[in-house]
Amino acid sequence: MTSVPPAAPPASVTLARSPALAPLLARGALLSPAKRPRPDAAFPRTRLVLPSLRVDPARLAAYERVCGFPVTGATGEGVLPLTYPHVLGFPAAMRLMSGRDFPLPLLGLVHTSLEITRHRAVPVAGTHGLSVHVEGLAPHPRGTEATVVTVLRSPGGDTVWESRSTYLARHRTSEPPSGPPPGRSVPRVPRPEEESATARPLPVVDAWLLAKDTGRRYGAASGDRNPIHLHPLTARLFGFPRAIAHGMWTVARCLAAHGAPEAVTVRADFRAPVLLPGTVTFGARDGRFELRGPGERLHLTGEVRPV
Repeated sequence: MTSVPPAAPPASVTLARSPALAPLLARGALLSPAKRPRPDAAFPRTRLVLPSLRVDPARLAAYERVCGFPVTGATGEGVLPLTYPHVLGFPAAMRLMSGRDFPLPLLGLVHTSLEITRHRAVPVAGTHGLSVHVEGLAPHPRGTEATVVTVLRSPGGDTVWESRSTYLARHRTSEPPSGPPPGRSVPRVPRPEEESATARPLPVVDAWLLAKDTGRRYGAASGDRNPIHLHPLTARLFGFPRAIAHGMWTVARCLAAHGAPEAVTVRADFRAPVLLPGTVTFGARDGRFELRGPGERLHLTGEVRPV
């Protein structure tokens, strides 16, 4: 039996500054119609590195406000919210996913899951080293899924925060997935209580009335101005009756309410879009959390595990 050699590590490309998002989103939109996604397609083997990234305190404070975290960023002190390094890495991720060599169309790409591991608290002040790369592609029952890895390092080079996000390009597929996603030797087996989450909702902790401008406010704070989040008219172009909340806003809002220890792993799965304006309920118990809409429609499930 012939063994398959491991894939070569991605080549590092150092960036002097974080890329501007607007041109990348426009490039991705223009190139999307020409993309032909499939799980065995070639993908960019580049790791983008920002060696000396600094946090903008004003943008951080705006992010904390819209997500419900305590507002400490304006002072330049304290620590970053658990989800904020994703915002720092998002422009670099968009540079990779908007390129000609990324096989999935940016338009219509769906954020399906997020896994974050924070090894220790990340201070707002000082510089941070950040890298982003595409780990691989995998078949999905509804199309092809890409895994994007973001790593934040201390000035000394230690990994202090890392995440894996999966993004789905929906297209016709004739066969179900034959194995685990790249980077995972064994697929995650849901716990019995997770499998029955749709049948047995978690105890409701709070209810939130979401304003129609939630997407615009989060977009201004995070830089993610995808048109599906900004206005009903632009959302309708992509099949939504109204603007929808960012998936990263929903998980950040839940974690702001739930809390997390300093060293932690968080897993979140995005189940269904949240229409704006709207009302949702936040439920939590024993480290698990969820977000539901009218009729107990499940929007988000998650789990917080100390490490």
